Amino acid sequence: MAQITYDYFEKVDMCTGKITQVEDFPKARRPAYKLWIHSGTLRTKKSSAQITRLYRKDDLIGKLIIAVVNFPPRRIADFESEVLVLGMVLGNNEVVLVQPDCDVPLGERAL
Repeated sequence: MAQITYDYFEKVDMCTGKITQVEDFPKARRPAYKLWIHSGTLRTKKSSAQITRLYRKDDLIGKLIIAVVNFPPRRIADFESEVLVLGMVLGNNEVVLVQPDCDVPLGERAL
């Protein structure tokens, strides 16, 4: 993977959010959920996340996550995904969410 400068990295706006709503996303090509994420002063944002293998919908409500919030929206089937929820992709395509290990204010910027 190509190296980037720290100045370039600073342009990526990653912040904490809390999942407030989860729905199945049957129209997605790969199994996914529709997520609604509250990030403090930012309005609630939507995201499509391929995290169905390791997470149940009920377990996701209230979970803190980290998301990139300054990508342009992306249409996935009939859903507009506004943020990218960060996760680690394992060898079997399971995705583990990247999340704070303690409570932090919503909307805090990640570095």
